[in-house]
Order: sequence, then structure tokens, then C-alpha cells
Amino acid sequence: MDIDINLLRDNLNNKLKDSGWDRMLSPYVNGLSFDYIMNKLRDSVEQGLRFTPKFKDVFNGFYECPYDNLKVVIVGQDPYPQLGVADGIAFSCSIKGKAEKSLQYILKALEDEDGSVDLRRWSNQGVLLINTAFTCEINKIGSHYGIWKSFTEHVFDNINRHNPDTIFILMGKKAEAWQTLLPNCKILKCSHPASAAYRGGEWDCNDVFNKANTILIKQDKTCINW
Repeated sequence: MDIDINLLRDNLNNKLKDSGWDRMLSPYVNGLSFDYIMNKLRDSVEQGLRFTPKFKDVFNGFYECPYDNLKVVIVGQDPYPQLGVADGIAFSCSIKGKAEKSLQYILKALEDEDGSVDLRRWSNQGVLLINTAFTCEINKIGSHYGIWKSFTEHVFDNINRHNPDTIFILMGKKAEAWQTLLPNCKILKCSHPASAAYRGGEWDCNDVFNKANTILIKQDKTCINW
């Protein structure tokens, strides 16, 4: 994998500027920590270990959710590990066109089982959908947590400091582990829908979607049309 880090950096900065996230993310992208991530991804591929999503899609969550519209952050764990499924927006299935189990449980909880599997419809309303790791090796959940740790810390710390009214929906134990970085934000928690898929039972979403809208009403903001 021949990565021109400077070219990738320039392209990423331009796209982040279009969505307003450059103010928060460009200081990181322009630093050595970003080089570390890129080199780790390159090393992974050179060792024959493919990752998902495709690099062009990794930051789609930020591109599709304009910074100035940010209201809610939904945090999962890893991208879908299967090849050709993850589209860079947590839980979204726009590439495959069919809901994976986690998204099936989410749509069922919303009584919207026939709803679109392309979650840009949420992103465009101010919902940032991200995972604690932005990539993973194909079929190897958890393989890139270490690679993305400092980037995830940067994102959470900056949202906490500059957007304290933001609602965070933390799905699963790995997402909840980041709560200490978010003392100024509104926190809602539930189990990860994949846990229900693994057990084969019902998923308890803890009514996080309705709770988020209740908070938005109190903040005099427009509710999310889930």
C-alpha cells in the first residue's frame, strides 16, 4: 500500500474544511500522531492484513455531519469487520444495502424495521456516528483499538471542551470506557446491539433515542427524526 501521507493529509483537510470539522481535527491531522496511524495502516496491508472500511470512507462520519449542526454523538465499538460492509458511518450499511444484525436491532427498537440502512439520514441532522476504532482488520474485531486511541481521545476531549451540550449515546462497555473524557456532555448509555445479536435475544436500548430527543427539546433544539 503506497501511502503519500502529505497528499492524504491535504485531501482530508480539504474535506474536513467543507464540513467545518477542520477547526477541531486539522491540528491532529497535521501532527505526528496522524503519521503514526497512516504508517500503522500501511504496515498492516504490507503484512497482508487488509482493513475496513476503505480509507476513502474512514472519516465519512465527519464529512456527513456538519460540525455546526452537531447535536448527538453515537459511539459504537468497531466498524463491521466483513469486507465490503462498513461505510465509515457507525452502524450504517449503505454499501451493502441490507442491514447487518446490529442495525436490525436498532431499527427494530425504533419501530422502523423497513427504514433506510443508509444512516447519512441521521448524520445530516447533526448525529455523528463513530466507533472507538475507525478501522479494523477484516474479520478481526478489536484489532485497531490501539492505532486509533489518541485520535479518539482528541475527538472526545475537544467535543467535551467546545460543545458541552452535546449528547453522547455510548453503546457497549468499550464505548462507556470513554465516559471519563466527557464530564461536560450529556451521557446516555445502553448495551451494544451486537451483544443481543450474539445472545440471540432482545436488545434493550434503554430508550436512548427518545431520551436524546427529550434533552434536545430542553435545549431548544430540533429533535432528531430517527
